[in-house]
Amino acid sequence: MIQTTIDCVLIGRVAPLGPEASAIRKMPQEGRVPVGPAGLRGDEHAYHRHGGPDKAVLHYAFEHYAVWSAEFPRAAAHLARPGAFGENLSSVGMSEAEVRVGDTFRAGTAVLQVSQPRQPCWKLGYLAAAPRIPHRMQENGWTGWYYRVLEPGTVGAGDRIKLEERARETWSIERLVRDFYARPLDRDLLEQIRELPALSAEWRQLAEERLQSGRIEPWAGRLEPPPDAAG
Repeated sequence: MIQTTIDCVLIGRVAPLGPEASAIRKMPQEGRVPVGPAGLRGDEHAYHRHGGPDKAVLHYAFEHYAVWSAEFPRAAAHLARPGAFGENLSSVGMSEAEVRVGDTFRAGTAVLQVSQPRQPCWKLGYLAAAPRIPHRMQENGWTGWYYRVLEPGTVGAGDRIKLEERARETWSIERLVRDFYARPLDRDLLEQIRELPALSAEWRQLAEERLQSGRIEPWAGRLEPPPDAAG
């Protein structure tokens, strides 16, 4: 049974980030924060594609921070507290290796369902001044995961997060990320991913597009900062 304590609840406001705008900089919140289908109250998104019902709440495992700091020592100061990966929920005791697509959790008074992994982007490395971080996340599967909100409620630091219903399919977040990027044109794999009922429409569409085209969608624009990104 997966259960642990939410150590931190975080939200972000849209602000400039290099040549773009982003709400990836998240700040811890005191007290209880309402959460509904659009996410945590007050959490903003610079672009529509960064939010939506299937990406309402982002969870990241704080135990990864020490490993990232060791691998990227120049980023250690940035990785000193939760929020460095743009997460809304931070905890110790849940990870991508255990959490499955479709798992349903009670977090505080809300009910959340795991909907998809996060696709790592250049902004994570830009903030940490470590451009290789998003590449490594894609390789090791430590991307964090999104929830859709099945029952609105409130969440706060110190709340329990507990598995309510285990997904029937055995696709952990870590397995999905690693296979999706390491075996990008494996048709049997893509057909399985396309048929995962709890997986977000965005990820199922990516699998369908690879099946139809026989090609991999470009990754450079997501993983590499734009040429005019300074700093």
